[in-house]
Amino acid sequence: MRKIIPVSSKKDLAKFIDFPHDLYEGDPNYVPELFIAQRDLLTTHPFHKHSSLQTFLAYDDDKIVGRIAAILNTNHNKFNHANDGFWGFFDCINDQEVANMLFTEAAKWLKDKGIKDKFIGPVNFSTNEASGLLIQGFDSPPVLMMTYNAPYYADLIEKAGFSKQIDLIAWHWEGDSYDDRSVRLLTALQERLKRNNIIIRKVNLKNFTKEAAALREVYNSAWDQNSGFVPLTDDEFNHLAKDLKLILDTDFALVAEQNGKLVGFGLALPNFNEVLQKVKRGRLLPTGIFKILMNKSKIKSIRIYALGVIDGYRKMGIEACLYGTIIREYKRKGFTHAEAGWTLENNTLINEAIKAINGDPYKKYRIYEKAI
Repeated sequence: MRKIIPVSSKKDLAKFIDFPHDLYEGDPNYVPELFIAQRDLLTTHPFHKHSSLQTFLAYDDDKIVGRIAAILNTNHNKFNHANDGFWGFFDCINDQEVANMLFTEAAKWLKDKGIKDKFIGPVNFSTNEASGLLIQGFDSPPVLMMTYNAPYYADLIEKAGFSKQIDLIAWHWEGDSYDDRSVRLLTALQERLKRNNIIIRKVNLKNFTKEAAALREVYNSAWDQNSGFVPLTDDEFNHLAKDLKLILDTDFALVAEQNGKLVGFGLALPNFNEVLQKVKRGRLLPTGIFKILMNKSKIKSIRIYALGVIDGYRKMGIEACLYGTIIREYKRKGFTHAEAGWTLENNTLINEAIKAINGDPYKKYRIYEKAI
């Protein structure tokens, strides 16, 4: 007999987190999420201070066959003047009945909370976190903090009544396939910026708390016009910054500054998914932590995680300087491939800039919606 149960205990939560490991067993492109990171995200993350969620498991007799989270993002609705509900953490066997049951249960929970407009996903919890269903580019593993799913998911979701809201694009460079014009012009671009008292420098880890506060202001300003955006709270940004600090390479963590004021930043991260793929079931103990420590120096790819400039400072050459510096360091350090993303499909300015340096739109992710 098939049934949906709400996750209500630590034991249930562990099953919820572990289900994808069983579903994707043997898939060479699957990367397990760290158990402790997923547990934190679902229970103690600062998101829970202002919003709420309920996770569900689908059973067929005693066997888990699916999972989903119903997400009520109060800050999103306030910022966007909306009354929307979200779903995320969706994983399911290739069975339409199970998928329909999961979506129905999640929608019911949201409607009971007063949600009346749209039902949107997958997002975990907003576009500030892992978002989008992979619909193109199944032939390689995801990079750090990007999603992965089986190709049949799109069919399950669309047959459940969802339609496209927007697509997200991930861009790829292999070896030296990038256009290095921004590197060749880097000195000239930097000199031009200096005439406006703008410099590009590395993030100062010794004064990281102050840096993070300024970076949050830039982040919330630079992305506030993006579809579905919701500003990060102080606690949320500090939580993210603390996590990222653990894996930062300061050669790839750059800020643009004018007279002491941050006006933009660029951040690329070593692709730790190359290492996490070797950590069985996302467990650091007993051997996972050693695999990470032993293999982190072997990482050969980076993800350009974020690059933004606040309004009033765009098209001055700051973006080109940030990209040029990242490309220069990528080459100097001997990395072999890079991903930038994601970007919104309708962000013509940034997408054309990435195409100009030979970015290949090799993966595509979709966010779906329907009336709740």
